[in-house]
Order: sequence, then C-alpha cells, then structure tokens
Amino acid sequence: MQRISLAHGEGGELTHQLIQDLFIQSFGHSVQTKFDSAVLAISAQKIAVTTDSYVVKPIFFPGGNIGKLAITGTVNDLAVSGAIPHFITAGFIIEEGFPIKSLKEIVNSMAEETERAGVNIIAGDTKVVEKGSVDGLFINTTGIGVIHEQHVLKPVSVQEGDSVIISGTIGDHGVAILSARQELGLFTDVRSDCASLNHLIHELLEEIKGIRIMRDPTRGGVATTLVELCEDFHFTMEIDEASIPARRDVQGACDILGYDPLYLANEGKVVIIVDANDQQKVLDILKNHEMGRDASVIGQITTCHVQSGKLLLKTAVGTTRRLNRLSGQLLPRIC
Repeated sequence: MQRISLAHGEGGELTHQLIQDLFIQSFGHSVQTKFDSAVLAISAQKIAVTTDSYVVKPIFFPGGNIGKLAITGTVNDLAVSGAIPHFITAGFIIEEGFPIKSLKEIVNSMAEETERAGVNIIAGDTKVVEKGSVDGLFINTTGIGVIHEQHVLKPVSVQEGDSVIISGTIGDHGVAILSARQELGLFTDVRSDCASLNHLIHELLEEIKGIRIMRDPTRGGVATTLVELCEDFHFTMEIDEASIPARRDVQGACDILGYDPLYLANEGKVVIIVDANDQQKVLDILKNHEMGRDASVIGQITTCHVQSGKLLLKTAVGTTRRLNRLSGQLLPRIC
C-alpha cells in the first residue's frame, strides 16, 4: 500500500506492519519498549520534562520537515532549561490517505536528528483519522532530560549590566515557512534554521558559570520571548536594533510584507542572558560552532527588581520605544 488507510489505525495486522516496517526500522527497538510504557532507569536529582505538539504547514519546508522540527523543538526546550536531553516519546496522528513514502521520509529525518542530538525515541503511538480530520500529519512529543547540579540556571541572579546575546540571525524559520506556502508570492532561498542546539548549549554550560537564563525564541520571535523574560523575572532590558543579526533576504521579505523580523519564529537559535564579564567567552564559544557563527550581543539588563519589567528597543535612528508581545496572528502553523 502506498497510502495510509483507516485500517492502519485499527491495531491489527496493518498497524503491526506499519510499526515494524517503518517506526521500529527507523527508531530501533529495545527491551524497554516491549511494554505498554517505556521502563527507564534515571539517576539524577533534577529531571526536566517538556511536551509539545507540531502542526506546521506545510509539512515539508526548506531546511526540514515536521519530523525534524518535532525532534529539534523538543531537544531545544530541554537544553535551554539546562538539561541534557536523553529520551523522547512521539505520537503520530495521521490523516487517511497520507502517502506512506512521505511518512517514511519524515520518520527517517527524525531518526537522523535523534542521532545527531544523541537522544533516543523510547515510546510512541500511532492514530489514523478520517480524511479531512487533520491536515496530513500532526506529531506530539514528550522529552525527558537530566539537569546536573553545576548546570542549574539561576534567573534570580540577573544583575544590571548583564549581557543579552543571540546565537545567530533571526526570522529564518518564519520566512522559510512563508515562502514554502507560496500564498503571498514570496520566493526566497531562505532555509529554516531548524537544528538541535543541545551540544552547543552543553559546551556553554560546561565552560561559562555566569549564564543566568536561556530561551529558544520560537513562536512570537525574539521580541515576545524577551518580553516574557522581562515580565516573569522583573527586570528592564534594552536591546539595540542595529546589533540584531538578520539575513538580508529575511529583512527584505519583511520590508515587502510589512513584518518585523523580531516577531518571526526561529527554530535553531538561543537567547542567552549572561554576566557581562563572561560575554566574550560566550561569543568565542558560539562563533567557533557552526550554529553560532553569527552570534551577537544585542542588549543588556538596565534595571532589576522592578514591579513591571519591560523590553525597550533602541532604534537605528537613536530613539527608544517599548516592545510588547506579539498581538494577534502573524504566521499561524509555524511549528
């Protein structure tokens, strides 16, 4: 059979064949996964757990697909919490009629990304729904990681003068998705930055003791992520528009369509707040890594322990204005 049928979700022979010939062939099989739940042995004082659902449209886009995105997104959520990712579960909701060839490509990309990230898919589930019930394929994941004591992040230690660093250019994923949809006639060579950052982040945590907070600026972009940090931890941050790295074609697309790259999604970037004394060490590590070559200091913490934290942008013309969360719907279905 070349397409998924409802019988693939009935738990019978076709379900068994799908699991054996596709998922197990790609993800592997071990004694821990021969039960209705994975049985894990984890020795740690702190364990990080995250869960997410992926509904990106289109399912395939320049630089990745929904499967690769599901792995990188889960890995990065764990990594920016200071955790070393170890295990992922994956649930697939598949629309009747979905091409098995496409599903195999997606699953193989997941397997390749787990190998790059050094994590294991240890449990999963497959459901098939009637045609029209979902948009091809949705994936739900849960990630489990271990936090070593020396890697525990301490946001309460944020101080005035701390540096704000971004690991690379912003808005790449958002523009790649928009271009792939071809809804607005936008054609670019921009590829999604979709990538697992756990090895890079682990190196930073091993070498730098002054890291306060890390976040991956996905939905809502860098601006929304930083606004949330300011409000959650009660500080004021000022970022410099001229220092924020963006590809020329990303900025060009935003100029044409009236978007602000600060609010476009990223799937392979990390924002780091770090002691100013460690700023150069962080930049050195980032710039020596393939995924951090365009890293830049984009701002600093100006005031701490305020009742209402806020994010300020110093514009290219020298004025300062306040940035807020993304309001409304900029690009739906980007992850």
